[in-house]
Amino acid sequence: METPTAMGAGVVLALFGSALLLWCAFELRLRHHLRRHGVSVAARVVADGDPYGEPYGDPYGELDSAPLLSYFTLPSVGLASGRSESVLARPRGITPLRRPSVLAPGAIVQVSYDARRPSRVVLAAGETISALPSDIFWALLGTSALAGGLSLVATFFAS
Repeated sequence: METPTAMGAGVVLALFGSALLLWCAFELRLRHHLRRHGVSVAARVVADGDPYGEPYGDPYGELDSAPLLSYFTLPSVGLASGRSESVLARPRGITPLRRPSVLAPGAIVQVSYDARRPSRVVLAAGETISALPSDIFWALLGTSALAGGLSLVATFFAS
């Protein structure tokens, strides 16, 4: 690889790896904060529909690996008038290739949401779904991209 090309590729890889690692760190911190300090409620997994209200023909909810959850906020942290509001949101940290069978439409799961932003939701710590494999994948991808980029940049400065 020519020297300017190696330098350019190294910088791009290092920036990509750094951004990915920062995103992983912020995402893990947010999910940890929501699990410890969020408001815990029960949510129902609902079937996905398209933006125009037409059903996808996906009654088993397998098109998107992150389930669409429906839950009500608690009145004490809901709207200013003291009413609760209905929220439709996808939980953070769910990125498997297939949706686990425990998240089929109609299932009830425990979630924790942010009282200030009710659409920011995460599955409760007691649920059987773990985001650890996908977290490890993204962290390894970011680390390897950063290492590859730094080695290309180091090769440029060494020559």
